[in-house]
Amino acid sequence: MIVLRSILFNIAFYINLIGRMIVFSPYYFLADRKTAWNVPKNWALANHWLQDKIVGTTFEIEGLENIPEGGYIFAPKHQSFWDAYALLPWLDDPVYIVKRELGWIPLFGQYIFRMRMVPVNRGAKGKVMAEVLERTKREIESGRQLIIYPEGTRRPAGAPPNYKYGIARLYRDLKVPVVPVVMHPGLFWPRRKFLRFPGHFKVQILPPIEPGMGPDAFMKKLMDVMETASDKLLVETIKANPQVPLREDARRRFAELEAMASDAAAH
Repeated sequence: MIVLRSILFNIAFYINLIGRMIVFSPYYFLADRKTAWNVPKNWALANHWLQDKIVGTTFEIEGLENIPEGGYIFAPKHQSFWDAYALLPWLDDPVYIVKRELGWIPLFGQYIFRMRMVPVNRGAKGKVMAEVLERTKREIESGRQLIIYPEGTRRPAGAPPNYKYGIARLYRDLKVPVVPVVMHPGLFWPRRKFLRFPGHFKVQILPPIEPGMGPDAFMKKLMDVMETASDKLLVETIKANPQVPLREDARRRFAELEAMASDAAAH
């Protein structure tokens, strides 16, 4: 049944994506930019409904009160394609720094740049990167929320952390709060897999790290805060969903954390 439900969900997911891009394009491109955000946000909500009804996967969000007003950096764990879109409905006016090549994809490229995403050549340095930073700063100052994945690319649930220093530079230069977010959607929507697993998980939005720290001190705090919360949530999520098959990273980390808890209790 999991295979069948996964196939049905994937079909429904792409029909929902392509269908909405075609049907709502006139509204999307004629409405003012912030109003046009209703299209991708409602698409995300529809995906949540499909995942619930077809696969049986649900989630809840804790810590919405930790989201500040105005511009800030939103820094989630990144395990799955799920978290690339899932939280859009709860953000006012998000912005991504995106690979410029995405703009070359017919229609999709026009969709993302309609929202004034910041394109970047991944191999660029010096003056080009300074221009990207300046453009990002203008978007943040207008009250937008920059979504940055601190580990850069998708990491399996339970994998050793691999934080990139780029977020520390952005924190230093943009001078706005950073909001850490931990979650484990990768247990239910594994990266590079078509299988989708039923269950329930939490998204935890942690208190913001206010601007003013040095980059190294910020980086240490970000990693400590996120990894402590992520480990605790991993154990909680696995125990609450014993039916979900664990990949090696999650199985190993869960065993380590349980052993540490047992040792602490013994002493």
